[in-house]
Amino acid sequence: MNITSTEKLTWFYACRTEDVPVDGGVCVKYKNEQIALFHFTRRNEWYATQNLCPHRMQMALSRGMIGSSNNEPKVACPFHKKTFSLVDGHCMNDDACDTIKTYPVRIDGHDVYIGVDEDDEASIVFA
Repeated sequence: MNITSTEKLTWFYACRTEDVPVDGGVCVKYKNEQIALFHFTRRNEWYATQNLCPHRMQMALSRGMIGSSNNEPKVACPFHKKTFSLVDGHCMNDDACDTIKTYPVRIDGHDVYIGVDEDDEASIVFA
Protein backbone atom coordinates (compact mmCIF):
# COMPACT_ATOMS: atom_id res chain seq x y z
CA MET A 1 0.00 0.00 0.00
CA ASN A 2 1.44 3.39 -1.03
CA ILE A 3 0.75 6.11 1.53
CA THR A 4 1.97 9.70 1.45
CA SER A 5 1.23 12.46 3.96
CA THR A 6 0.53 16.08 3.03
CA GLU A 7 -0.29 18.40 5.93
CA LYS A 8 -3.45 16.95 7.51
CA LEU A 9 -4.24 14.41 4.79
CA THR A 10 -2.80 10.97 4.20
CA TRP A 11 -3.19 10.01 0.54
CA PHE A 12 -3.41 6.28 -0.05
CA TYR A 13 -3.40 4.41 -3.35
CA ALA A 14 -6.92 3.08 -3.94
CA CYS A 15 -6.83 1.49 -7.43
CA ARG A 16 -6.29 2.14 -11.13
CA THR A 17 -8.76 4.38 -12.99
CA GLU A 18 -9.84 1.47 -15.19
CA ASP A 19 -10.86 -0.53 -12.07
CA VAL A 20 -13.86 1.77 -11.53
CA PRO A 21 -16.88 1.32 -13.82
CA VAL A 22 -17.99 4.19 -16.03
CA ASP A 23 -20.56 6.27 -14.09
CA GLY A 24 -20.38 3.80 -11.21
CA GLY A 25 -18.63 2.92 -8.00
CA VAL A 26 -16.47 0.39 -6.19
CA CYS A 27 -15.69 -0.32 -2.57
CA VAL A 28 -12.12 0.29 -1.41
CA LYS A 29 -10.90 -0.93 1.96
CA TYR A 30 -8.48 1.26 3.90
CA LYS A 31 -7.42 -0.33 7.18
CA ASN A 32 -10.80 -1.19 8.80
CA GLU A 33 -12.79 1.37 6.85
CA GLN A 34 -14.83 0.78 3.69
CA ILE A 35 -14.83 3.72 1.27
CA ALA A 36 -17.13 4.06 -1.75
CA LEU A 37 -15.23 5.44 -4.76
CA PHE A 38 -17.18 6.86 -7.70
CA HIS A 39 -16.18 7.87 -11.22
CA PHE A 40 -18.84 10.27 -12.45
CA THR A 41 -17.72 9.99 -16.07
CA ARG A 42 -20.47 12.24 -17.45
CA ARG A 43 -19.07 15.06 -15.31
CA ASN A 44 -15.42 13.94 -15.56
CA GLU A 45 -15.27 13.95 -11.74
CA TRP A 46 -14.24 11.55 -8.97
CA TYR A 47 -15.80 11.28 -5.50
CA ALA A 48 -15.32 9.17 -2.39
CA THR A 49 -17.62 8.67 0.60
CA GLN A 50 -18.06 6.23 3.42
CA ASN A 51 -19.61 3.02 2.13
CA LEU A 52 -21.97 2.70 5.11
CA CYS A 53 -25.49 4.00 4.49
CA PRO A 54 -26.59 5.53 7.82
CA HIS A 55 -30.27 4.86 7.12
CA ARG A 56 -30.18 1.09 7.72
CA MET A 57 -26.47 0.73 8.56
CA GLN A 58 -25.68 -1.29 5.42
CA MET A 59 -22.37 -1.26 3.50
CA ALA A 60 -24.01 -0.46 0.19
CA LEU A 61 -23.31 3.03 -1.14
CA SER A 62 -20.61 1.88 -3.58
CA ARG A 63 -23.36 -0.07 -5.38
CA GLY A 64 -25.69 2.92 -5.52
CA MET A 65 -26.82 4.83 -8.57
CA ILE A 66 -25.14 8.18 -9.20
CA GLY A 67 -26.81 11.18 -10.78
CA SER A 68 -27.47 14.88 -10.23
CA SER A 69 -30.09 17.00 -8.54
CA ASN A 70 -30.01 20.72 -9.37
CA ASN A 71 -26.54 20.12 -10.81
CA GLU A 72 -25.29 18.64 -7.51
CA PRO A 73 -23.79 15.14 -7.86
CA LYS A 74 -25.44 12.51 -5.68
CA VAL A 75 -25.57 8.79 -4.91
CA ALA A 76 -28.73 6.85 -4.05
CA CYS A 77 -28.52 3.88 -1.69
CA PRO A 78 -29.51 0.79 -3.71
CA PHE A 79 -31.82 -0.50 -0.96
CA HIS A 80 -33.98 2.37 0.27
CA LYS A 81 -33.09 5.18 -2.17
CA LYS A 82 -31.82 7.66 0.41
CA THR A 83 -29.76 10.10 -1.66
CA PHE A 84 -26.57 11.77 -0.47
CA SER A 85 -24.55 14.65 -1.89
CA LEU A 86 -21.22 13.49 -3.25
CA VAL A 87 -19.86 16.98 -2.50
CA ASP A 88 -20.55 17.33 1.24
CA GLY A 89 -22.41 14.13 2.22
CA HIS A 90 -25.73 15.61 3.36
CA CYS A 91 -28.84 13.53 2.82
CA MET A 92 -30.80 15.18 0.03
CA ASN A 93 -34.21 13.57 0.55
CA ASP A 94 -34.55 13.08 4.33
CA ASP A 95 -33.61 15.80 6.82
CA ALA A 96 -33.65 13.24 9.65
CA CYS A 97 -30.98 11.05 8.00
CA ASP A 98 -27.33 11.45 9.05
CA THR A 99 -24.69 13.04 6.82
CA ILE A 100 -22.08 10.70 5.34
CA LYS A 101 -18.34 11.27 5.40
CA THR A 102 -16.71 12.41 2.15
CA TYR A 103 -13.07 12.16 1.08
CA PRO A 104 -11.00 14.05 -1.49
CA VAL A 105 -9.84 12.09 -4.55
CA ARG A 106 -6.68 12.70 -6.58
CA ILE A 107 -5.87 11.18 -9.97
CA ASP A 108 -2.23 10.76 -10.98
CA GLY A 109 -2.03 9.26 -14.48
CA HIS A 110 -4.04 6.05 -14.15
CA ASP A 111 -3.69 5.83 -10.35
CA VAL A 112 -6.48 6.87 -7.96
CA TYR A 113 -5.64 8.18 -4.48
CA ILE A 114 -8.03 8.96 -1.63
CA GLY A 115 -7.19 11.46 1.11
CA VAL A 116 -7.90 10.51 4.71
CA ASP A 117 -7.79 13.16 7.44
CA GLU A 118 -5.16 12.38 10.10
CA ASP A 119 -7.70 13.04 12.88
CA ASP A 120 -10.09 10.48 11.36
CA GLU A 121 -7.20 8.09 10.76
CA ALA A 122 -6.37 8.06 14.48
CA SER A 123 -9.71 6.36 15.12
CA ILE A 124 -9.09 3.68 12.48
CA VAL A 125 -7.55 0.51 13.89
CA PHE A 126 -5.39 -1.90 11.88
CA ALA A 127 -7.01 -5.29 11.29
